[in-house]
Amino acid sequence: MVCESWKAKLDTYLDGELPEEEMREFDAHVRGCPSCSADALTRVQMKRAILLAGKRFTPSAEFRKRIQQGVAPQPQRSFGLSFGLRWALAAAAVILVIGMLTISYVSSRSGRDQIYSEVADLHVAALASSSPVDVVSTDRHTVKPWFQGKIPFAFNLPELQNTEFSLLGGRMTYLDQTPGAHLIYDIRKHHISVLVFQERSLKLSASWDETSLAPKRLPFNMETWSQGGLRYFVIGDANAADIDSLAKLFKATS
Repeated sequence: MVCESWKAKLDTYLDGELPEEEMREFDAHVRGCPSCSADALTRVQMKRAILLAGKRFTPSAEFRKRIQQGVAPQPQRSFGLSFGLRWALAAAAVILVIGMLTISYVSSRSGRDQIYSEVADLHVAALASSSPVDVVSTDRHTVKPWFQGKIPFAFNLPELQNTEFSLLGGRMTYLDQTPGAHLIYDIRKHHISVLVFQERSLKLSASWDETSLAPKRLPFNMETWSQGGLRYFVIGDANAADIDSLAKLFKATS
């Protein structure tokens, strides 16, 4: 199948910059086209690698010391400061504090966005794989024991009777070099990933909580929360109500 017209817009799609109607059409096409799905995964991984490379190098302690010495104030002949100078220093201090708070917020937000992007990568990679799950079963009593000895924690799976959800199976996965469980559910031909990790093993800031919103450019709906020392992510192209319903089933199991 020739997909040149789709692939020409692939980067715009991944950046969430297509009109809403085109985004929906693109979502449907990528789900049904192995070629575009694999290409999308490759580009997402490349974008993430570029992002990580940009944060790889930090100033050395020696470099910081040279800069600090270069901007250090020279000794003053008089200890008295004019009113204007005192006002300027006070204003500079306020600006510095605001700047530090802004940098802290942006850094925290950037860290969350990176985690969300990595979770989305895991979801796309699983669906693009020829073997999305390593243990294939609709029985939670088969899937749950499969993870014993493979990950350093235990978790419960919800009962799906009288719901529209069905369990496809699970696989091991890693987030921020932390092992976890990746479960895949179906609802009305939509695939939803549920990823579970130990909270303490993930490098998350103290400000992270379940009210944190996924980036709007992400072409998926997502919910995340912490419960019983575990961090849960529910992500997929199903509607937000279905994502919320599956999340509530998991919250009720603990």
